[in-house]
Amino acid sequence: MKTKLHAAAGSIGFLMILAFWTSTVATELFAGHETVAGVKALILRGMYILIPAMIIAGASGMSLGRRRKDRLTRAKKTRMPVIALNGLIVLLPSAWFLAGKAAAGAFDGAFYTVQVVELIAGGANLIMMGLNIRDGLRMTGRLRRAG
Repeated sequence: MKTKLHAAAGSIGFLMILAFWTSTVATELFAGHETVAGVKALILRGMYILIPAMIIAGASGMSLGRRRKDRLTRAKKTRMPVIALNGLIVLLPSAWFLAGKAAAGAFDGAFYTVQVVELIAGGANLIMMGLNIRDGLRMTGRLRRAG
């Protein structure tokens, strides 16, 4: 049961960050400021799902891996604090800042600088979370090593 909860929470977190990232890129490239502001507001609302999912994924992962010492578990345990800190220190404050600036129609240099930082940090989290998903699938035998 705990394994399924962990997988579900991790998948929800990954998919939400992927949706935030792709919707940001798409609206910045192809939509107007009003749509960008709407997406930024929706991303903030999405935090009510993302943050609990990430907490559940992290807590259940630590519980599941508490006694494990294998390479894949160590890798996941190393990445998870980086993912969490990136989310708390960069992504969450950036989301609030960008939503506020967009709602005020202030699409200035500060907005775009923070937007670039947010996209880089979000991309980094997607990569690390993807690696964690891959390693989790290997740990459960659902994915075999290539080669």
